[in-house]
Amino acid sequence: MPDPSAAPPTPPVALAALLADEALGLRQVAGPSATAATAVHMVHTSEMADPYPYLLGGELLLSAGVQLDDPDRYVARVVEAGAAALGFGVTPVYDTVPPGLAEACDRHGLPLLEVPPRTTFSAVARSVWRLMAESRHRELRRVTQAQQGLAAAAARPDPVPAVLQQLALRLEGWAVLHGPDGHPLHAAGREPSPGTVATLVRLAGVVTPGTSTRPAAASASDTAPDGSHLSAFALGGGRGLVLGIAAPARESGDHTVAGVAVVLLSLLTARHRGADAASRFSALVRLLLGGTPAETAPLLGPGPWTVVHARGGDGTPFAATALGTALGSPLVDTGEDGTVRVLLPEAGALAAQPGWTLGASTPADAADLPAADAHAARALRRATSTRKPLVRHRETAPDLLTEARRRLAPLTDSPALTDTLRTWLSLHGSWDRTATALGIHRNTVRQRITRCAGLLDADLDDVDVRMELWFALREG
Repeated sequence: MPDPSAAPPTPPVALAALLADEALGLRQVAGPSATAATAVHMVHTSEMADPYPYLLGGELLLSAGVQLDDPDRYVARVVEAGAAALGFGVTPVYDTVPPGLAEACDRHGLPLLEVPPRTTFSAVARSVWRLMAESRHRELRRVTQAQQGLAAAAARPDPVPAVLQQLALRLEGWAVLHGPDGHPLHAAGREPSPGTVATLVRLAGVVTPGTSTRPAAASASDTAPDGSHLSAFALGGGRGLVLGIAAPARESGDHTVAGVAVVLLSLLTARHRGADAASRFSALVRLLLGGTPAETAPLLGPGPWTVVHARGGDGTPFAATALGTALGSPLVDTGEDGTVRVLLPEAGALAAQPGWTLGASTPADAADLPAADAHAARALRRATSTRKPLVRHRETAPDLLTEARRRLAPLTDSPALTDTLRTWLSLHGSWDRTATALGIHRNTVRQRITRCAGLLDADLDDVDVRMELWFALREG
């Protein structure tokens, strides 16, 4: 199953879109008519008598029928493997599609396409990748526009109904905020049938804390009798609220869009959102909309603030929000590299969190947050390298850096040795690259590094020693 916290996966290509590509000249000769619902996830070429072991499902299988001895068994195995369609090349083995193959595809419900002699299998694959790239671009643009619309809605005077309305609009469905008892508190969009509404209420109960002896799930999905795609997401904030969504379709980016709505609604509906919390949330929204730190600092307050960088989590879309809740702050951001940043108004309660690796800055005023952000990143790198669950920036200075700088003292009077060591460490111990960077012979590099090791009385093959010296050279 795809990781729901990742970026939207590449959407599949409709088989009908391939048939519409005049440059390919594909023609369907058997099987159910290709529609937008017939999706191709990949292309696979095989001339095996039984390609079943090598199919993952969703493929357009291309074959020239080199070992087509038993068409019925062949098609049955392809269908059993979950292939989307079969593309049959009428050259060089056959001049036309074998009648027995067409009949088998009709019996087993597998779309059969004729690939003309002028069209190579690689051309078909290239067309699929091109259509996927175009679809991916459209989907990313749709998700980006939806995120911007949701952030703008959250800044309105009536943010909760506005976010629900924007979500319903973007997903072309119905969005509802359920209370702990399943009663709808707010709703937006076109309300589905009573049966679908009832099914969504039951689904919301699956993610509502306290409705089962087992821990509640963060999200759940189902399909209503009328074909609507249903989803329920537990909101953070400790109020037992659930976001329910009923949509006519389920696109690859919809989960990402819903995740953004969950984060915003969790912040908007959190307990004890006093004036200070409201101002801080307003600052977060302004940053989302492109505001500058200078504009948001007055709303955040003077501080002191602690910046936390984190890596890990359970892979769910709401792991970052859950971490912020555990640390006591709704000011959470997830970078493109997966690093989560949390801005804490207080650092006294900061503690290691299960499943996370944390790096924390020292407390800083709002104007010094950029520097604190860099310190937190550095602390996270240290925590990762030493496999510690939590490292505070101030913990690195007194112990490791001070000790490393003391050990660097024997090199103080030799800039050549210091520069060589710094360059060698930055290039991960490469003799040749260091020699090129410094414009000296590689043997000179070896001699200088050997001299450094002797003066420092250090094993420079030790990764921890290298890291401590690198920190000292960077900070010095």
